[in-house]
Amino acid sequence: MSHPNSHSHAPTHSKYPRLLEPLDLGFTQLKNRVLMGSMHTGLEEIPGGDERMAAYFAERAKGGVGLIVTGGFAPNNRSATADGSRQISTDEDIRAHQKITAAVHEHDCKICMQILHTGRYAFNKNPIAPSAIQAPINPNKPQAATLEEIEEQINDFVKLAASAQKANYDGVEIMGSEGYFINQFIASRTNQRDDDWGGSYQNRIRLPIEVVRRVRGAVGEKFIIIFRLSMLDLVEGGSSYEEVIELGQALEKVGVTIMNTGIGWHEARIPTIATKVPRAAFTWVTAKFKQHFSIPVITSNRINTPKVAEQVLSRGDADMVSLARPFLADPEFVNKAIANKADEINTCIGCNQACLDHVFSGKLSSCLVNPRACHETMINITQTSNPKNIAVVGAGPAGLAAATTAAECGHSVTLFDAANEIGGQFNIAKQVPGKEEFYETIRYYKRQLELTGVIVKLNHSVTTDELNQSDFDTVLIATGITPRLPPIEGIEHSKVLNYLDVIRDKKRVGNKVAIIGAGGIGFDVAEYLVHQHHKTDDGKDIAQSIPEFMEQWGVDMTFEHRSGVEGVVPDELIEQDSAQREVYLLQLKASKMGAGLGKTTGWIHRLGLKQKDVKMLSSCDYQKIDDQGLHLSIAGKQTILDVDHVIICAGQESLNSLADGLTKTFQLIGGADVAAELDAKRAIHQGTLTAISL
Repeated sequence: MSHPNSHSHAPTHSKYPRLLEPLDLGFTQLKNRVLMGSMHTGLEEIPGGDERMAAYFAERAKGGVGLIVTGGFAPNNRSATADGSRQISTDEDIRAHQKITAAVHEHDCKICMQILHTGRYAFNKNPIAPSAIQAPINPNKPQAATLEEIEEQINDFVKLAASAQKANYDGVEIMGSEGYFINQFIASRTNQRDDDWGGSYQNRIRLPIEVVRRVRGAVGEKFIIIFRLSMLDLVEGGSSYEEVIELGQALEKVGVTIMNTGIGWHEARIPTIATKVPRAAFTWVTAKFKQHFSIPVITSNRINTPKVAEQVLSRGDADMVSLARPFLADPEFVNKAIANKADEINTCIGCNQACLDHVFSGKLSSCLVNPRACHETMINITQTSNPKNIAVVGAGPAGLAAATTAAECGHSVTLFDAANEIGGQFNIAKQVPGKEEFYETIRYYKRQLELTGVIVKLNHSVTTDELNQSDFDTVLIATGITPRLPPIEGIEHSKVLNYLDVIRDKKRVGNKVAIIGAGGIGFDVAEYLVHQHHKTDDGKDIAQSIPEFMEQWGVDMTFEHRSGVEGVVPDELIEQDSAQREVYLLQLKASKMGAGLGKTTGWIHRLGLKQKDVKMLSSCDYQKIDDQGLHLSIAGKQTILDVDHVIICAGQESLNSLADGLTKTFQLIGGADVAAELDAKRAIHQGTLTAISL
């Protein structure tokens, strides 16, 4: 089927002609094929949030994006994610949103409000759903909606769409995927009604069709309606391939302008957006459905560079690409693509540490690689009126952020590092399977050092005397950390290695291994040791292939199995490398293994290692290490692990001895300041703020 496309193209010299080509929607035109996808940031709820949202969205609009979708707004209290979630019901609310739309429209960008009814995923006190079936990720059981309540919910969708139009939004996105309220009606997994809204598939899809029909009737023809259609539920009892086509075509008939791709429910146990997921891993799904729709289709998930986006569009997988977190990482993403400066993009690494993990912990969103995200009115890099000569010692995350930010503020900066390359702990992280995106962060900082004119001195172990005798006004010490050795008898034994010996120095590791410490580093070392193949040293081979990933996680790419997973057994076979290696991951605490890992990604790391047969044991008390192996008690029971090597991942200590005897003004930042856990998020944030305050 043909798609409504514009004939005007991006500049012919552009590397990304499809990405930058306008998209004609009939009554209006988008200036390019880039959608900033919906993300809840927490700005929606805070006092003064409207001004901050206006600044946040305006910066992305100015950065060149064609269409923005806001975080989700609830049609009413019962549909809201939590009690106290912001509603849009009064003239005052509409005026507040007019500030946001005005700020975006100033930059020739369009913006749609997402209407999100969370249904049984709601953490409010009185959730409502098609049936009273509790979600596995929610302690609250929903009430089954009465016929009257279903009508109320539909009317509230319509009211919110009309309010969005009054607030000068260009359209709305109706959230029909990810296992939320509308999706709950569509799937037999969550809809066990026996009235006109349940039973047959035609009855179950009445709700999305009715919502769209009535919204279109209320807003008229010249208003964008995006529908987020769940194309692959990734849970049992979801929709089949034929059913998704049937619903999509029905939605098209009642007035949807653009179809957006939804992948996976929140309760699905298959990673869809974390770093481990290969880039553009799910665009094959959109490609398969696109041929059945005559309206433009958007694809989504782990598209984080202009090159990847261009490949997806030029292959014909979709008409538009949705990038969400990449716009937290770099608001100028599109402008840099237009200028053919992709090497200057601060790439999203898919870590979720400051965006999703924050939101699910009730904190404001931000971004590990860009602390200004969602803090645009608070953190500003401005020219100093008092330029200084600054030394930064250590080119890890904190030092790189501090050096580049200070130089941007107008200071003269010299960056020292004893190593022969920049990156510090990033050089360890990038070698862990599934964390190759850190290559991008190092590339970004390398380019920033060039652009900001920082003098870089590698292979240079700077001394306290050297600094004291220099003409630096201020020294920022970002010398990082050193692995901590716990007081275990035999810790000096030849069997003992630390994580740097293994990942950085590539020391040989035997076939039977015990890892002491199950924090982030312990998990990373386990992943490194059991992975089938290590990456090329330049990071070109980003993650595993898409079919390999789908096979590992039990996703059917043929659409023969309902929802992509029903009746599929994940690849439980231990990979050849890991079959030769027996790995024990041990922790002192009695708590759940990996409890300190990311809130939204911890389960992925645990499940991934379980698939590779790593034995995870808690309540471990270590006695000694000798020729026999590791002597310990596990939950009070004495045992000896006959292992070739014991790898220590038991925390770290600050390397800050450079400060001793320093007569210059100095500040400790990053791991040199606090070594509790390897924390790039805190290091970059602290490095940035310290540089701004100089």
